[in-house]
Amino acid sequence: MSFTAYTRARAFAEMPRASEARLLSQITGALISARDADLRGAALIAILHRNREAWGIFTATCATSGNGLPDALRAQIISLGLWVDRHTSLVMRGIATLDDLIAVNRAIIEGLSSSAPAAQAAA
Repeated sequence: MSFTAYTRARAFAEMPRASEARLLSQITGALISARDADLRGAALIAILHRNREAWGIFTATCATSGNGLPDALRAQIISLGLWVDRHTSLVMRGIATLDDLIAVNRAIIEGLSSSAPAAQAAA
């Protein structure tokens, strides 16, 4: 019961950037595990779908007119989301590896994590 209460409290208290970083960290950890286990084909579908779904949400959120991010940053995130979608298809077909998806996610996690303290201080 205390774990459930903690999870609910964190959902209310956590800043959006921290939530996004946590989500991408979980997904990236699963991508790394899949890569290290040399998974291929159907064994990758669930984790690739989860990554693609997260990026789809980021892309859709950045495309909304009420989004408060600067236009240039929104465009870059949308561009990355489109790239993730295309690259994921290549990974599913065995043409590309997970390494580039992992690298992009790590870069975004780093950006979210480094800007989170500044955003919290401003709040």
